[in-house]
Amino acid sequence: MHRHGYKGRKFGRETDQRRALRRGLMCSLIEYQSITTTLARCKEIRRETEKLITMARKGGLANRRMIMARLNSIDVANLLVDVIAPQIQRDSGYLRIERAGYRRGDNAEMGTISFVDEIDFEVTEPAKRAEAKKADKLAAKPAKESATKPAKKEDK
Repeated sequence: MHRHGYKGRKFGRETDQRRALRRGLMCSLIEYQSITTTLARCKEIRRETEKLITMARKGGLANRRMIMARLNSIDVANLLVDVIAPQIQRDSGYLRIERAGYRRGDNAEMGTISFVDEIDFEVTEPAKRAEAKKADKLAAKPAKESATKPAKKEDK
């Protein structure tokens, strides 16, 4: 038996669980700029995330839609295309993996994956971005008039 033609790691999971794990890790990496997980997971998501960054750098509607299809969140996909991709100046090798020791419980080798270039977000925290979006929506709504109907007269 040989293992020719088999690509990727299995992580002891079924296909849909493995796909969801990769998508979640890629979204977290794009959103937070850096994550710490097992070394095998870092190596696996680096391949796919670098391909997504290359698509984002090319631009265009078709590439944006392909990125949205491969990630869990449309907001994260738009963040990648609109904020991160224009700031990257290199042609490849966008991500860096550094070894981060061993996990205490099972002694698994850990790694930290992050962007090589410094990325400048307008608002770095996703919670702050959500609050800013809510504030924009509230500012866009016109104030409702509370006294639109006259008060009813009571019979005595």
